[in-house]
Amino acid sequence: MSKPFIDEEKSLACVHCGLCLSACPTYLETGNENDSPRGRIYLMRAMQAGRTPINDTTVRHIDLCLGCRACETACPSGVEYGNLLEHTRDHLERQHDRSWFQTFLRRIAIEEVFPFPNRMRLALMLGRIAKARPIRWLVPTFALEAMTLLPENPSDRTLPPTSKSGTQARGCVGFVEGCVMPVMFGGTNHASVQLLNQSGYDVETPSGQGCCGALYAHSGQLEKARECARQNIASFEKLNLDAIVINAAGCGSTLKEYGELLADDTDWRERASRFSGQVKDLTEWLETSQFPALDSKLKVTYHDACHLAHPQGITMEPRALVKAVVGDRFIELPEADICCGSAGSYNLTEPEMAERLQQRKINNLLSTGADICVTTNPGCILQIQAGLKKAGSEMRVQHIADFLTGPGE
Repeated sequence: MSKPFIDEEKSLACVHCGLCLSACPTYLETGNENDSPRGRIYLMRAMQAGRTPINDTTVRHIDLCLGCRACETACPSGVEYGNLLEHTRDHLERQHDRSWFQTFLRRIAIEEVFPFPNRMRLALMLGRIAKARPIRWLVPTFALEAMTLLPENPSDRTLPPTSKSGTQARGCVGFVEGCVMPVMFGGTNHASVQLLNQSGYDVETPSGQGCCGALYAHSGQLEKARECARQNIASFEKLNLDAIVINAAGCGSTLKEYGELLADDTDWRERASRFSGQVKDLTEWLETSQFPALDSKLKVTYHDACHLAHPQGITMEPRALVKAVVGDRFIELPEADICCGSAGSYNLTEPEMAERLQQRKINNLLSTGADICVTTNPGCILQIQAGLKKAGSEMRVQHIADFLTGPGE
């Protein structure tokens, strides 16, 4: 019998009560039990026990999972679904042969580009060239569809190694710059550091950091994710910091779980746990008292980025920050914590389901009548922005750091 790929005890924590069903975006769309958290856990256990073969059908149900982990929030038994999913995908990537297209898309077009800022810059440049009408017929359909997600004016800016608060500093925090953020949302990173400086903190952005590893962890490449973790830990642990701040929800979730990711590495697990214990999302580090109320008629709503709301359990802090600025002009979004369909690279690997969830999110957003949708993750911004554009809506999407530094701009 082959070595188990999931922890049987963790999988048995699921008592199949069904309370996760109404929280699962794919189950809400398909109504298929195999596309629910409890159904997928049953499949994982069946594959591990050899009762169910690893084939296109079973892998399809695992692939269709967004990894949003909304089921964890709904679960009364504390099932560690994210852990089970990542270890299952890690096993499947070694055991299952994908089509040439899916292999190229996942291993080359995504994993060899997104985590590397310079490669991302090259890809964006080629994308802008490809969008020129004379050569659009040369570009594959999937690439043209992916281009609709790109921001109209990506902000490519890197951060200085040190940003001083300019006052008697309350302390010093590290900042995780990320890999996609400085290429597409460099201005958002600068806004985040500006907010931290205004809060009285000096900010250190070490140059040795790299991709957080989330992309690899979610797609079944756990060893690559561990390499990313070791690199980031080594870059930050030499600094004397009060916290390590991140402004991208998906990245923050992975950073906070380095201790789990490196639990079997005796040389790194303690260092990983210390690192993860220092990680804070930007919204849980800022204080509402530093933001004056805005004299404006703008109506604002808030979309919960999955990996901030579910693995990290942070939902009230960002709302409190937005409400501090707009007061009673804040409008709660229906199904605010249902995934928008971005889910890292999901909208590239599973475009059909991603589009269904995007439309669901856009319908809910339009029902609010809001002028601005605030959120906390770059993937959500791109996905929602593209959906609003398709709908012909003038609603804007802003990262919370941009909103707090220039509400309404």
